[in-house]
Amino acid sequence: MPVSTATLGSVSFLSQLFNPDVSSLSCFLNHTKLSALYSKPSLLKKPSSSSLHNLKVSASSASANPKTDNSQQAEAAVTAILDNSVSTDEIKPPPARRSADWKAARAYLHSGFIYGGRVEGFNGGGLLVRFYSLVGFLPFPQLSPSHSCKEPNKTIHQIAKGLVGSILSVKVIQAEEESRKLIFSEKEAVWTKFSTQINVGDVFEGKVGSVEDYGAFVHLRFPDGLYHLTGLVHVSEVSWDLVQDVRDILTEGDDVRVKLVNIDRGKSRLTLSIKQLEEDPLLETLDKVIPQDGSADSDSLTTSNSSTIEPLPGLDAIFKELLQEDGINDVRISRQGFEKRVVSQDLQLWLSNAPPSDNMFTLLARAGRQVQEIQLATSLDQEGIKKALQRVLERVP
Repeated sequence: MPVSTATLGSVSFLSQLFNPDVSSLSCFLNHTKLSALYSKPSLLKKPSSSSLHNLKVSASSASANPKTDNSQQAEAAVTAILDNSVSTDEIKPPPARRSADWKAARAYLHSGFIYGGRVEGFNGGGLLVRFYSLVGFLPFPQLSPSHSCKEPNKTIHQIAKGLVGSILSVKVIQAEEESRKLIFSEKEAVWTKFSTQINVGDVFEGKVGSVEDYGAFVHLRFPDGLYHLTGLVHVSEVSWDLVQDVRDILTEGDDVRVKLVNIDRGKSRLTLSIKQLEEDPLLETLDKVIPQDGSADSDSLTTSNSSTIEPLPGLDAIFKELLQEDGINDVRISRQGFEKRVVSQDLQLWLSNAPPSDNMFTLLARAGRQVQEIQLATSLDQEGIKKALQRVLERVP
């Protein structure tokens, strides 16, 4: 029995309500009944004679068995497409059809499945995306960053114009039939696909997007060469130096390397860092400042392990305050050395780059040419020690 395919332009009313790979959604609407419903000619409004030339009907013969039952006929591919020259007022889907499509939209919203929607056009705020007999809205901020990164010299409206007619993978993020709000997000669809491919500690090449007072958004480049996900580099993670204004360091379009330091899968958010790819200049050990392997010039330094080392001026007051902090049980100087050059006449305290071991942590005190290594007996971790030291230095004049 030949199978007829009706084509009315650019809008496809598929015989399946859902994408072929989303079979689990058939519980919402019976596939066979819906296919049979869409196959009924009565659902297409007969065009007027003036617009008859716009209706293109093509018949394709299939080697179907004459004994094909009704259920098989109901599943035959029947597509109605609205031609650009036929106005939406001339051909409208029946209320039952629209109601079914709103039900489908809510099903996609609650399930989180991805839908392939055709871009029908755009306006000042976003794209118009076809969802069966409905047309939804995809705001420009919900577009994947891959579009703007691929064509950085184009405006968002030029990019939108180039997307008309293409199929985008989107998620339904709002479906309100009463107010006729059907909102899509390409970002959410991209997150579902690519967030499973990343882990904390990964390093990415990135491109700076918008720059705000609190930090910069960076688009991450994946092995396919496209920028699929976006994360935030907080102002505190831009540099080890004090940053007053992020815009002094980063500009939209800059290429940067970033480290992924946190993934919030519940909120689809990534936290990035630029400075963690560089060594903290305040993390030192005595072995680093004064090498102990004999490679240094013997005239440039000397070391001492005496238990009667005199603390550098100002250290006694700091030691007393450190002992007032919860989690710090003992403070003592373990050894000292002398550098050939003067680092600073003022007292400087540096944190060890090694985590606490056996409840012991190392600080480094430097003034002039003299360097002293300080051992803390503590139950705090490295970050806790840093905060305790900051509180102490605020109290000590």
